[in-house]
Amino acid sequence: MISQINIEAYYSDYLSIPIIDVRTPAEFQQGHIPNALNIPIFSNEERVKVGTNYKQQGKDTAILVGLEFVGPKLRNFVKSAKKIATNNKLILYCWRGGMRSKSMAWLFDFAGIEVLLIKGGYKAYRNFILESFEKPAKIIVLGGKTGSGKSEILRKINDAGEQFIDLEGIANHKGSAFGALGQNPQPSTEYFENLLYEEWRKIDLSKPLWLEDESMNVGQVAIPRPLFQQIRNAFVFNIDVDKQTRIKRLVDEYASFDTEDLSLIINRIAKRLGGLNTKLSLEALHESDFAKVADLTLTYYDKAYLFGLSKREQTKVKTIKVEDYNHEALVEKLIQLSKELWNK
Repeated sequence: MISQINIEAYYSDYLSIPIIDVRTPAEFQQGHIPNALNIPIFSNEERVKVGTNYKQQGKDTAILVGLEFVGPKLRNFVKSAKKIATNNKLILYCWRGGMRSKSMAWLFDFAGIEVLLIKGGYKAYRNFILESFEKPAKIIVLGGKTGSGKSEILRKINDAGEQFIDLEGIANHKGSAFGALGQNPQPSTEYFENLLYEEWRKIDLSKPLWLEDESMNVGQVAIPRPLFQQIRNAFVFNIDVDKQTRIKRLVDEYASFDTEDLSLIINRIAKRLGGLNTKLSLEALHESDFAKVADLTLTYYDKAYLFGLSKREQTKVKTIKVEDYNHEALVEKLIQLSKELWNK
């Protein structure tokens, strides 16, 4: 039996059923519904050939070419589907819920598998999730200069029962030019948005949501524009941590990385650092004076952060001087301030 469901129904009622993406490996790699498995009806090259025939010779010829590619694979498609199905049920989608997913659904139905088709396919899913980021949230932004330990503090705020989405964790990047070090490869922006939605959909929008102060781009991926606008308009708790504490944190975090990798990154940001600071940073790096490297690079990063902070509405920025870097006390204070903010 073949039925159709929309994206809302998928998330409300069908998450326990395995979901299969029948698009090409390249399409799947670019972005897919999280937890989906890929059983491509065409390879990347086959899809190009089918598309070319469609444009040059018409639909009928393209279908015949497609059948030539697909015919030898039918047995393996069914074998794979039966291994994946739970209680003999599967969910399928292609780009727009068209010929690819309907053809595969027919095959699986013929093999005795109950199939649910995502109405409108992956395109409908993408429209749905991107629209979701327009819903207003009670966002609180935690800001602070580079090396302030914002991510660690936010994780402790989350441990205390507050809502938090780790944008940098989802992006596999810590935000600065050095942010890719020690991280897994970044997803595409498209797949970052898909992964972000998996966290966004769990948020209670009637309660505060903590996020770290970010540029629109986190490494090579971009925060969805509607969400970024909410972040830029949100209230900011700016923690002011002294420079020596921040230098120590940065040394602890980055000194273990390969000197050549650090050197490449310093050269990459040379224009922003300036010629003299770049020269001094590289010299300090090769002398293993990591504290000096951190001090010199913070000259740029601190200036850039303060400039960005100055562009915010200042009535929505509260700076908190951190004298004693006591995580527990700071977390307690931030949570209390957030409650006061939303109870006004």
